[in-house]
Amino acid sequence: MDSDPISDSNGAGNPAWLHGHPHEPNPAPPGVDATMCLELPDGTTQTIAPADLATLPQAQVEDCYIVSTGHGASGPFRFSGVRLADFLHAYVPAGLAWSAVDVISGDGFGNRIYAQELTHNRAPTSRAILLATQVDGEPLARAAGLVRLIVPSETEDALRQVKWVARIVVHDV
Repeated sequence: MDSDPISDSNGAGNPAWLHGHPHEPNPAPPGVDATMCLELPDGTTQTIAPADLATLPQAQVEDCYIVSTGHGASGPFRFSGVRLADFLHAYVPAGLAWSAVDVISGDGFGNRIYAQELTHNRAPTSRAILLATQVDGEPLARAAGLVRLIVPSETEDALRQVKWVARIVVHDV
C-alpha cells in the first residue's frame, strides 16, 4: 500500500491529516470551491463536481447522528447521496486492486476507509458509508458540507465524518 510520508502524533504510520484539526466546530467552509479531486495510485487525478454525484445511483441512510467531541449530538438525520463503494466503482478503473481510500476535507481533516469496510455494505438496506449531498430531503448547504462523508457506524466522536470533502485518494494494494 502507498504510504503518506507525513505523519505526526496521530499514531505510528498515520498521516498528519488523519483527524488533523482541533475538535472545535468549523462554522465557515474553507473556501468557495466545492469540487473534489480524485487521486489514483498512478498519480492520475480527476476533478469531480458535486453535481456529478447526482448521475450515480442514490442511497439514503436513516437515523444518523453527528456527535462531536465536546459539542454533543445532533440528529437524527436522514442523509442521502452516493454510497462510497458506488462512487469508487464508477471512477476507479476496473481491475485496479485498492486497499484504502483517504477522504480529506478542505480544512485538513480526514478519514481512511478500508476496502473491507465497503464490501459488506453494498446491500440496498444497509447503513452504507455515503458521500452525502442531502440531509432530510434537502440539499446540503456549503456551510453544512455540500458533500459530506457519512459513516453511519460512527457513534462516538464523529471522527470518521468528513465535512467539505475536497480530496479522495485511492491507495493500491
